[in-house]
Amino acid sequence: MYADREQIIASLTRAQCCGHDFIPGKTGYQKLYAMAAYFRSCFLKAKDRSLPVCLAAEDRTVIAAAVLAAFSSGTTLALPHSFSSMALEEMQNMTGFCSAVVDCQRRLPTSVATFFPETEEKATEISFAQVSLRAELLSLFTGGSTGSPKIWSKTAANIFSEALFMVQEFGIVEEDTLAATISPCHIYGLLFSVIVPLMASASVLAETPLFPAEIAECVKKNNVTVFISVPAHYRVLNGRKTSEKLRIAFSSAGMLAEEDSLAFSKQNKVPVVEVYGSTETGGLASRNRFACEKYFTPLKPVRWQIRGQRLYVQSPFISPDVPVNKENLFLSGDKVRSCGETCFSLHGRADAVTKVGGERVDLDEVRDVLQQQPGVKECVVIGIADKTGRGNRIGALVRGEGIQLTRIRKELPSLLETAALPRILKETAAIPTTGSGKYDREAILRLLT
Repeated sequence: MYADREQIIASLTRAQCCGHDFIPGKTGYQKLYAMAAYFRSCFLKAKDRSLPVCLAAEDRTVIAAAVLAAFSSGTTLALPHSFSSMALEEMQNMTGFCSAVVDCQRRLPTSVATFFPETEEKATEISFAQVSLRAELLSLFTGGSTGSPKIWSKTAANIFSEALFMVQEFGIVEEDTLAATISPCHIYGLLFSVIVPLMASASVLAETPLFPAEIAECVKKNNVTVFISVPAHYRVLNGRKTSEKLRIAFSSAGMLAEEDSLAFSKQNKVPVVEVYGSTETGGLASRNRFACEKYFTPLKPVRWQIRGQRLYVQSPFISPDVPVNKENLFLSGDKVRSCGETCFSLHGRADAVTKVGGERVDLDEVRDVLQQQPGVKECVVIGIADKTGRGNRIGALVRGEGIQLTRIRKELPSLLETAALPRILKETAAIPTTGSGKYDREAILRLLT
């Protein structure tokens, strides 16, 4: 564990006693903890305390209160990847939850008890004296976009240690105001826009702006000092100035283009720290191009090795569910190359290989070739199962300016093997992304087929 028990509890106790706002002008920390006390009483009265409580909320105050209540009562919160009826029913089948924290009316499975946010007037203080950092705090449900749906558990130590590390490493303090363009329902948004401000006793904006003008205005109007976003939003913010008060920005949930990172840093005179990791691993490494960092440097608590272009890691932030080898190291899903003794570069997914006509095709290689074509600023390449079900076709979606698809099609046979040539190549004004900022595979398939 990176941070010891005393550090974590001291941070949460300090937040409970501080006198300023969690949500500026809306929710003070005292009200937040009063809400947490109410949820705690609800959790302790649950029919079956062995079952998790579904966290079906998007409001940052409600989420923070539920997390505090769960930690102090020894309850596990199950986080769905979506609030659709299908996703919630699927998660209930996998976890058995029979109660849920909600911030509005939602279509939950039949017989699920709901806890709406209220405040506990008689008991506004929560005790962390008996808490276990090894206990499962969160059960994170991921969709089937990369395979079968999975649930990753995170202990209290996983979550609070990582948040406290980020607070200490990047100097986030009580005076900071954070803003995020990513939903707190996703692990990156949850960590940086709920848990991190909580551990720093800082403030965070309630809204989650999505459009360029809206984002820039929100950051400027609220004197935001810490900005949390995703590559898709840095792309559309290219060339826009935000706030004079901004001092640091973060990016995760995908690879941030060097052009977009440097454009934002130059326009706003702040670094963009890229955090590399995943739902199950938490943060593993970071890069700051504004400080001329070309490669990723593992975070201090992370032990790492590279063997045959594969990254093996051990970290206090990693879910206890992940498979490890005899050395207690987890094999990540990315291809990497060592760049000296202290850093590495990323070279796509290790599983980005598909078979076309019996031949292996590296989708990342096809993507790299397409991105070098005139006018192409972004592209995504996927394998599409053919109608016979016996193989795949390569599909590619490109975005940019002045793209000449006819010319590209003529050029590709000299750059790629026959099996790797995209059978479907289309241009789009914007490549679809999910709420977590990752490419939306289902939406991309609809555009390509």
